[in-house]
Amino acid sequence: MNGVVEFTAVTLVMAGGALVQGCIGFGLGLFAVPFLVLIQPQFVPGPILFSSGLLTIMMLIRERHGIQRTDLAWSLSGRVVGTGVAMAVLVLVPAEQMKLIFGLLILLATGLTASGFHVRTTPRTLTGAGMLSGFMATTVSIGGPPMALLYSRSEGPSLRATLSAYFVVGTVLSLVGLHFVGRFGLTELLLGLGLLPGMAIGFALSIRAVRFVDGKALRPTILAVCAITGTLVVIQALR
Repeated sequence: MNGVVEFTAVTLVMAGGALVQGCIGFGLGLFAVPFLVLIQPQFVPGPILFSSGLLTIMMLIRERHGIQRTDLAWSLSGRVVGTGVAMAVLVLVPAEQMKLIFGLLILLATGLTASGFHVRTTPRTLTGAGMLSGFMATTVSIGGPPMALLYSRSEGPSLRATLSAYFVVGTVLSLVGLHFVGRFGLTELLLGLGLLPGMAIGFALSIRAVRFVDGKALRPTILAVCAITGTLVVIQALR
């Protein structure tokens, strides 16, 4: 990272995103990626995926009793397919065009989260959501919204635990895929380590805040911020 100002900004962004995810089960990527792309595009996708993977491991340990295990096999099978498609896109699309894709996927993720649709959890919907989540997570590090739609009416502990279990395995798949297409190596690992202080601060705050924070009340503010920053990323890419 270049300088104290950039490190401070990145730490604050990661702390905010980790606090959101620690309270409602997802949201680190949705909150942090738009800012990170504007600060330094190299943070996406590998470095933030790496740091978010460590966050989901900590959340899984904290919430492990609420996991819905029967759902994981279907969603993870879809994740494998979505990750493979994302690898092909990352190889075929020129790097200078990826910022536009980042912006558009940020807006898609925001729209999915804001839609309020409730989709029943069936093997078909779990597989489909896993595919879309795998594609979005591997390309732009925002894999939460497709899966969160399926669990939008679940209780908090069940939502956080099941999504965390899915994200732990899914993140490993995405990082392996990124490594094979040359998008996750030593440079990305070091950048990912630089994101950990903010992530740790946000997770620590969430341990207490989860008892008091209403995820539904937070949603409008988070989505507004994401929509604005996603639009800025698209405008910057088009310029």
